[in-house]
Amino acid sequence: MNWRRLIPVALLVCVGLAGCDSSTDTRQTADNSVPHVVTADIQAGIEKHIDEQTAAGDGYFKLPFEDGYLRLKLVRVHTEYLANLGPRRHFACVDLASTDGDVYDVDFFLEGDPGSMKVTETTVHKVNGQPLYVWKQKRDKTWVRAPYKDAPPELLGVISDHDEFEFLYRLTLPEMSEAAKMWIPVPTSDDFQTIETKAIETPGTRTMLSDSEYGNRVMLLELTPEDSGKVIKMRYAVQRREKGVYKEIQALESLQYLQPERLVPANETFESIAKDVVAGKKGDLVRARALYDHVIERMRYAKFGSGWGQGDAVYACDAGNGNCTDFHSYFIALCRAVKIPARFAIGAAIPSARDEGGVDGYHCWAEFYTDGHWWPVDISEGDKCDSLSTYYFGHHPANRVELSRGRDLVLDPGPASGPINFLAYPVLEVGGKPVKIKPQFSFVRRKISKL
Repeated sequence: MNWRRLIPVALLVCVGLAGCDSSTDTRQTADNSVPHVVTADIQAGIEKHIDEQTAAGDGYFKLPFEDGYLRLKLVRVHTEYLANLGPRRHFACVDLASTDGDVYDVDFFLEGDPGSMKVTETTVHKVNGQPLYVWKQKRDKTWVRAPYKDAPPELLGVISDHDEFEFLYRLTLPEMSEAAKMWIPVPTSDDFQTIETKAIETPGTRTMLSDSEYGNRVMLLELTPEDSGKVIKMRYAVQRREKGVYKEIQALESLQYLQPERLVPANETFESIAKDVVAGKKGDLVRARALYDHVIERMRYAKFGSGWGQGDAVYACDAGNGNCTDFHSYFIALCRAVKIPARFAIGAAIPSARDEGGVDGYHCWAEFYTDGHWWPVDISEGDKCDSLSTYYFGHHPANRVELSRGRDLVLDPGPASGPINFLAYPVLEVGGKPVKIKPQFSFVRRKISKL
């Protein structure tokens, strides 16, 4: 059966499928004999399959790949991409890691009812974030895999010119036994994005704050134990244009962007590496490009083990792997080591190959300054898509929203734990102690940009 013929447009993305809320009935038929299926059922089905195969494989999930077999361990199920494709047909996307730390993004197709789902097709989609294929829609509205090397930019995550969409920031509060405070980023308009607040629904008492150094807007919620389990929703209409090289409108205090931060320190290691990379190269633009290429060559996009995801430049330098925060923190540290001002921002990358659905967490990027201009870079995306590495040196695509900028954010009142490392997911403290919480991002595109 050609399952790609069954995949609705709204579900497909260039890296998998759009997700549904875990409590949503995703049944595609009125046939009363077909059980209701929610994404939690699909998650249980794929996790059961992986557990069974791991037990049969002496503690490893064994997967044919190229001319051999991979021996893998489960890292995570992408709950945002779980999808019901029709009666008794389902999709799951899963990260599995090898013993040497390589991370494989694997697509699974399943069939069956809750409790008795069977995997019918398994394919490695990405290796360390780099796609081996993309999804492409044909004229008859069916979907097929297409070679990565021949994929146009929109199938690789890039919408140029401009984009318009509604962005939903949603989270459910955990059980709280004491009074709590939560700090949530509030996106603001600038020269590249226009933000219109459509709705904000929160429990507790709200106070709007601003950090004096970067001008970020932050919502402070003061909560009580009675707010446990309540849902917070913030919906924004976003108009965004592609960011290219641009002049700083306000007077630049370049020294601000040469100063170290808690997890982006100045040290002899960064200075030694950066000076070695830029040796013999004239001009900051040429030197920055050399540092950009160095990070791509040195780093591997792999969210595996511990230490990644904090934007810790020392960790990134030592481990040689991590996510977007680690890539860009390492780059910023190297730039500053050779006196090139550089800065950090974070938000979300909006899928380009579909018009609604889930968004896979936060994404961050960087900029460096030379000759009176800021140059946008996105090194982790340049690393994932070799054909776009030149584009991402000097561009940020239109399909993203910036939630905050800068590191070590100081607010008044601020968290008891001190300055905020970076702010995309909320900072929650219950009884003055930090509690991890992850929001769910989703979007609906209002206007499709033409490339």
